[in-house]
Amino acid sequence: MMAVKSINVDVFRQMILIANQRLSLQSQFVNDLNVFPVPDGDTGTNMSLTLMSGAKEVEQGNFNGVSELAQRFSKGLLMGARGNSGVILSQLFRGFAKGIEGKKEINRDDFSLALSKGVELAYQAAIKPVEGTVLTVARETAESSKIIAQ
Repeated sequence: MMAVKSINVDVFRQMILIANQRLSLQSQFVNDLNVFPVPDGDTGTNMSLTLMSGAKEVEQGNFNGVSELAQRFSKGLLMGARGNSGVILSQLFRGFAKGIEGKKEINRDDFSLALSKGVELAYQAAIKPVEGTVLTVARETAESSKIIAQ
């Protein structure tokens, strides 16, 4: 397997479309995982529907760089956000898009910084952020990405 050194529009679009496909297939697994703070049983479904909305926005079309694609994706997520988990997902990618503004391609440092920006915005958007939720998963992912980026 060849290491990816940068992410361009085509690679990022594929990442989104593959994530959409996989979450769609695993939404029930995520539903079953969610037991905190309340086992509501629809977290995976809501995240999947939200991601599907964002993926539809970027599936076709020409984008002038990863930044433009990320902004369109973020808008699609927000417009289709379902439930708290969908809103949080949309905010994570809203921050991600802000973290890569103006970039045609991104490298691992840019990606890591954008993840951190996404987490920051998602925590700010949550009225009462609760650890042990998708926010924690996102935060720990962003922290791990900093180690990998070094």
